[in-house]
Amino acid sequence: MSRSSNIPAAALFLRLVLWLLAFVTITPFLLLLLTSIKSKADVLKGAFALPAYPHFENYVDAWNAGHFNIYFWNSIIVVIPVVAVSVFLGLLTGFAFAYLSFPLRRTLFAILTLGMMVPAEAFIIPLYYEMRYLGLINTYAALIIPQIAMSIPFSTIFLASAMQQLPEEVLEAAVLDGAGRFHILRKIVIPLMIPAMSTLALFLFIWTWNEFLIPFILVNDDAYRTLPLGMLFFQGRYTVNTPVLTAGAVIVIFPLILTYLVFQRRFIAGLTAGATK
Repeated sequence: MSRSSNIPAAALFLRLVLWLLAFVTITPFLLLLLTSIKSKADVLKGAFALPAYPHFENYVDAWNAGHFNIYFWNSIIVVIPVVAVSVFLGLLTGFAFAYLSFPLRRTLFAILTLGMMVPAEAFIIPLYYEMRYLGLINTYAALIIPQIAMSIPFSTIFLASAMQQLPEEVLEAAVLDGAGRFHILRKIVIPLMIPAMSTLALFLFIWTWNEFLIPFILVNDDAYRTLPLGMLFFQGRYTVNTPVLTAGAVIVIFPLILTYLVFQRRFIAGLTAGATK
């Protein structure tokens, strides 16, 4: 008897639905990838038509003509400090809100929650004038500092919630042994929080990499543009050359897909941490 015949009908139907959703989700990306290796003549044959041979020169044209080498490194320069500083500060503030007692604790937590709900469109104009007053327009600081400030509320709430799922017996034993707060944080909490910190880092990486509004308003120098902003100006120059344009889009999203594939196990572990407590 085959293995599929032992699967209940409800489970088999659920699998078919999941496979259908996966196919619908991945099809646009596969079409984007297929178009990026076509010639302009191949594009006219249809979306699903295969090219005679892959035109990888589209990626070279997009990389050189679109200045993606500059935009790529600018995105790296912005993303690394934003993710590192946001996770570090979120770890400290999350530990404080999860375990410590201090004045106005509930009020400060409510303010953090409120800050997470305010959209960037609501404060982008005051932020522009503030950055111009500080002389930070067209600098990496103009891209990094606001992103860190926007990430701290979510980092704090995310890590504080994850810390509250840790086994209380372990922390109580450390307190009874006379361990200080810094020792508990460094030796007990951080090792147990690695999956949650990895998930948070992946979230922040995706959000910062895709951020468009802040670079668009605070940076107008080509030397400081990030990949999503560079893609906007590249699209204006190559609208009629669809294969090169799609090759540029693949260059922009490829680091996100690669990062997710590398850290997907830690991402799932971080999301499910504490679910079986």
